[in-house]
Amino acid sequence: MVDLDKIISLCKRRGFIFQGSDQYGGLQGTWDYGPLGVELKNNVKKAWWRRVVYERDDMEGLDCAILMNRLVLKYSGHEETFSDPMVDCRKCKKRFRADQVDHNEKCAEGDKHDLTEPRPFNLMFKTTVGPVAEENNIAYLRPETAQGIFINFKNVLDSTNRKLPFGIAQIGKSYRNEITPRNFIFRVREFEQMEIEFFVKPGTDDEWHSKWVEDRFNWYVELGIKPENLRKYEQKPEELAHYAKATVELLYRFFPEREDENKQFDEVEGIANHTDFDLTCHTKGGKLVLADGREIPNTHAVNKLTYFDHETNQHILPYVVEPSAGVDRATLAFLMDSYFEETVNDGQRIVLRLHPELAPIKVAVLPLKKNHDGIRNTAMQIKNTLMKKSGWRTVYDDTAGIGKLYRRQDEIGTPFCVTVDFDTLEDQSVTVRDRDTMAQERVKIDALQDYLAKKLGNCR
Repeated sequence: MVDLDKIISLCKRRGFIFQGSDQYGGLQGTWDYGPLGVELKNNVKKAWWRRVVYERDDMEGLDCAILMNRLVLKYSGHEETFSDPMVDCRKCKKRFRADQVDHNEKCAEGDKHDLTEPRPFNLMFKTTVGPVAEENNIAYLRPETAQGIFINFKNVLDSTNRKLPFGIAQIGKSYRNEITPRNFIFRVREFEQMEIEFFVKPGTDDEWHSKWVEDRFNWYVELGIKPENLRKYEQKPEELAHYAKATVELLYRFFPEREDENKQFDEVEGIANHTDFDLTCHTKGGKLVLADGREIPNTHAVNKLTYFDHETNQHILPYVVEPSAGVDRATLAFLMDSYFEETVNDGQRIVLRLHPELAPIKVAVLPLKKNHDGIRNTAMQIKNTLMKKSGWRTVYDDTAGIGKLYRRQDEIGTPFCVTVDFDTLEDQSVTVRDRDTMAQERVKIDALQDYLAKKLGNCR
């Protein structure tokens, strides 16, 4: 498997991902998605949305505000407990997350770290709303997308007349002031989540939790992740959040260079069973129960977040199953799993064997000779026709010889290249080259779209 250094190099070289604020030396924990990166990332999000919303009959979508009323994060427990343990090294003056620093490693001063006692550091970004920076105007950038779904439960229920079980899906930005962002886009301060809150009747939660674990695992595999690079890890009772009944983490092999195989894997998605904790926190007359047993009664909520069960003629608080994935981590996993280096007759080839649904560019149209009007014009016509009629991202490229153009498209994951040559002008056929096999086939121009559609499937 490829390591992160090669992925980072590819991403910068080919325009997938750049360091945030690079022009001014960067800003730690931020990354900018370039021309190809934004396409790949959008395709990951579209594939997820298609799978969990369009292909199901029990799901609605939502897009909540990033700025949140302080009370949302108070009653969710984030103000009180959303923190990581932070330590300082007395020698090198650097700060670390306590559970992520090796006490025996040498610090910048050449000796072992001399660390302070851990202290909690709240990860939320605080801001103020309005012209005056005072206590009453404090707000937060949301640290997760989940809370917006919970506080909109009644709004969605009333406007759609949904019956249990049903879910609400959301894709959006979240912000966490990480103590030590690291490992490229794996841990950052600004990131995107793909999150579902699936509401079920109490007593059916275990079954639905298992179903979602399998569905989410299969999604990654169906989009090209090799099963041996994925693991399901069920958290032990002592590892669970105090409000969670069960949590299964989907782990990907992000760090193949590590000797300990268990340390090669880290979380790409978590699927948790929260029972009725989340709605209880936000419902009128409800309460937040902290890990230490303290209770904070909700004295501000204006609505009951209950569901009327017609079978029992009772209002109930649904249980919640939460599949939560990071867009950036998923994108990184797809990049790593698709990266291959091969030796072919004419030298080294780097290829991204991305699933066609995820590939930033579906088809590249290449003229064999760019300064030949007939070839160039025909190639441009083919490109424009494919793009307009199919909806595929299709590009025209004449900036190098055909061999270099093939290698460039291989390296960015384009499934098919269409070459227009001198014979095209005579027989109205083009050469279609397959990225993965490098096999070439002559196809009539008027049959080209149907030919590619069979290969690309539902891609848009």
